Amino acid sequence: MAIYFYRITEPYGEFSNFAEYPFEIGGKYWATSEHYFQAQKFAGTVYEEQVRLALTARYAARIGRDPRLPLRADWEDVKVSAMRVALYHKFANNPALIRLLLSTRDEEIIERTTDDYYWGCGSGGTGINMLGKLLMELRTELRSGRVMRP
Repeated sequence: MAIYFYRITEPYGEFSNFAEYPFEIGGKYWATSEHYFQAQKFAGTVYEEQVRLALTARYAARIGRDPRLPLRADWEDVKVSAMRVALYHKFANNPALIRLLLSTRDEEIIERTTDDYYWGCGSGGTGINMLGKLLMELRTELRSGRVMRP
């Protein structure tokens, strides 16, 4: 059996990057992991702060996905580590989320999307499901008692 998530109002919606579990990194407040992740596409630019201050995760994602904005040159090389940092801080600051993640035991965790074949499973389940893989990686680290700070 697998654990599927996507919408924040459905079971395991807490795993969604749109779920409101704030955290702080480097003295900056991030409302959601989506805010942090999308902002990292523009690290060191005015767009980073624009994304950080977006009123909702949906709006932060819209800015981050705007093809007119210049992504940092190394984005493809750092995007997984940026997501790993976001997840680490989201869970480290929310013990209830840690308990929920650990409650999934050894089940596969899958972001059920229809149009994202990298972070989710995509239509027909043929995607990479990188977000689910990172959540399972974090779960393994939490179980071992040695969560490595990203």
